[in-house]
Amino acid sequence: MDNDQNSDRNFSKTELRDYRESRLSQRTQASETRLESIRDANRIVRRSRTDRMEDYLEVVYELVRRKGYATTVDISDYLNVSSPSVTSMMKKLDEKGFLRYEKYRGMSLTDEGIEVAKAMHKRHGILADFFRMIGVQNDIANEDAEGIEHHLHPETLKKLEEFVNSHKLAEKT
Repeated sequence: MDNDQNSDRNFSKTELRDYRESRLSQRTQASETRLESIRDANRIVRRSRTDRMEDYLEVVYELVRRKGYATTVDISDYLNVSSPSVTSMMKKLDEKGFLRYEKYRGMSLTDEGIEVAKAMHKRHGILADFFRMIGVQNDIANEDAEGIEHHLHPETLKKLEEFVNSHKLAEKT
């Protein structure tokens, strides 16, 4: 006989029923809290841009920093998507005001596009630094940062940045 069955003998039927109902109520409340958390996280709107749009902006930004320009072929290679998919996204980003795109002529980020790309670059850096600090290998740290960078609450990001910066400062002294 297991402990639960042994402990059942110490309770009257009414006490046992009340105990079980209480435990069920606690599990239900925890489940409802989790569901509310999921719902709230999915209500967050980032000024009409998706995670994928942010990835494209970040890649364009990084390519321009590295080479001075970005092509649809380059973007296609880095994001592992087809060139027509890149062209389609470039048009969407142009319509939303994140970049200027002219077919066969190229693209350039708008001020708003640069702002988003820099924010994503910073988020990625903070997360990757944190993961390396806790012993994660560099390639895995970057891969995980890429997956998480779109989903952090600004408060969480701020606290992570403070932690990373204080840790770096402590290493220097």
